[in-house]
Amino acid sequence: MTSPTSNQPNSGRDRRWFLAATAAAGAGVAGIAAGARFLDASVGDAAANNGPRTRIRDVRVFDGSDVRERADVVIQGGVIVGSAGPIDLDIDGSGKTLLPGLIDAHTHVFDGSLAEALRYGVTTELDMFCPPQVLAAQRRLAAERDDVADLRSPGTLATAPGGHPNQLLAVLAGTGRPDLVAAAEPFDTVMGPAAAAAFVEARVAEGADYFKIVIDDGAMHGTTLPALTPETVTALTDAAHAAGLRVIAHAITAREVAIALDAGVDGFGHVWADIDDDATMRRLADRVRADGSFVISTLAYFEATEQQAGSADHTGHGTFGNAMRAARALHEAGVPLLAGTDATPFVPAHGVGLHHELALLTQVGLTPRQALAAATSLPAEYFDLADRGRIAEGLRADLVLVAGDPTRDITATTSVVDVWRRGVRATPRPSN
Repeated sequence: MTSPTSNQPNSGRDRRWFLAATAAAGAGVAGIAAGARFLDASVGDAAANNGPRTRIRDVRVFDGSDVRERADVVIQGGVIVGSAGPIDLDIDGSGKTLLPGLIDAHTHVFDGSLAEALRYGVTTELDMFCPPQVLAAQRRLAAERDDVADLRSPGTLATAPGGHPNQLLAVLAGTGRPDLVAAAEPFDTVMGPAAAAAFVEARVAEGADYFKIVIDDGAMHGTTLPALTPETVTALTDAAHAAGLRVIAHAITAREVAIALDAGVDGFGHVWADIDDDATMRRLADRVRADGSFVISTLAYFEATEQQAGSADHTGHGTFGNAMRAARALHEAGVPLLAGTDATPFVPAHGVGLHHELALLTQVGLTPRQALAAATSLPAEYFDLADRGRIAEGLRADLVLVAGDPTRDITATTSVVDVWRRGVRATPRPSN
């Protein structure tokens, strides 16, 4: 499941070119609670005991951190329940592995994204900017239907007037797709520190689940863009924290990461991709760890942009190579890595892209179990999704059943057999 390549001329790391070329081509909780029981008794909550009972029998279970080689998992009323009692539907899980529904920790949601994600076992998407012209409809879709992935979003991200991603709007407008054209309309930006509190207040009113700040001067895109000042970044972070929102920074250079750390952000939406010096890489990774921040990987995004530009580089240098080395340094420093793709309506693709992200994470040193946790229990923990990301009694029945054993061979996640979202069984896309 690698991203498509292109023979287009190399335009560096300009994402505007990348999206335009793709469009032109027609591309359309805290960890497991101490003392928690593992499916060994009935749930007392009456709501959980309504409806038919489905048992996945004799299945290997990865519960978000640990593995049981053989277990029965029963779901009823949208949650995981105890195994005692009659069974209405019995599913043979022998030779298969049951995982918590996958969580993509960095996406951009438009029409069709959530349905495509669910087909590949991604039951929750953590959007990192869905324009207000699009977001309301996507929220309703996720809340009312179980044939699409669930959704969390910061709503409108914080950026400077004319700053990233404003340079991409004309590209969206040129696609002709109504949802992308709507997304190209102007959105709120931040003039300076004095505007921070009002901007955050508007995001709270918008229903933000967390808060995203863009720190990006355009250097990694091969251009120059207006960027928020460090003082504005700090003011926004303070205001968001005061409102009870977790703060995620878009920062893809060492300088931008330092600004975000100085401001006290909670996590990063990408690894950085401009450092090719090992000592500098290690120092920055150590600082991220010392500050208690987490990082969303998005390695598939960096790979796809280089491939689309015709400049893919797997040597350890160049944008993708630097991103891979940054992810390795962060992992070795003990920084929590969350699996995210930066999926868009173009590439990386929703759903399938996350499976490739997991494979890339194992290439930078994560074990298969660690990679699986990066797409299940860790995003649930760091985004306060206490009802999912694990397989335990009383939690949501967001589950994916795959053939084989991805705890030993991560590529087995691509062999999706069944998906449940809030206990509703979906029909997965056949494996290629």
